[in-house]
Amino acid sequence: MTSRDLPPLAASAQVEVPFHDVDAMDVCWHGHYLKYFEIGRAALLRRFDYDYREMRDSGYLWPVVEAHLKYIKPATYGQQIEVRATLLEYENRLKIGYEIVDCASGTRLTKGTTTQVAVCAGTGELQFVSPPVMIERVERAWLG
Repeated sequence: MTSRDLPPLAASAQVEVPFHDVDAMDVCWHGHYLKYFEIGRAALLRRFDYDYREMRDSGYLWPVVEAHLKYIKPATYGQQIEVRATLLEYENRLKIGYEIVDCASGTRLTKGTTTQVAVCAGTGELQFVSPPVMIERVERAWLG
């Protein structure tokens, strides 16, 4: 069985849209959706025990090199939203898919992806293949 035969690794987190994230029309400012993606991403990374501290301790940094968002419907002040993050790729880069939905109705508000690459913390050298430590943790999470 290969990783392609297994269900995707996913995690989610709930967020209440705070007052300081909205404009005068009570609509969430577009830049804050990346912050919500980050909350979902951290939940996903913890799912396979490779959150930011573990990344750093393993000797690798994982900068975001690309982000795509599609705004479908605005989030508003006080709205309960769920940020869903799914691991899409991990062998050569870390690509994560996101969906933000309204908790009450399940209506999709935003979707997107981010791409991160491994960089050796000591040398700053870009890694063209994901480090074994990360691959092992992802595969271990699939096996339970």
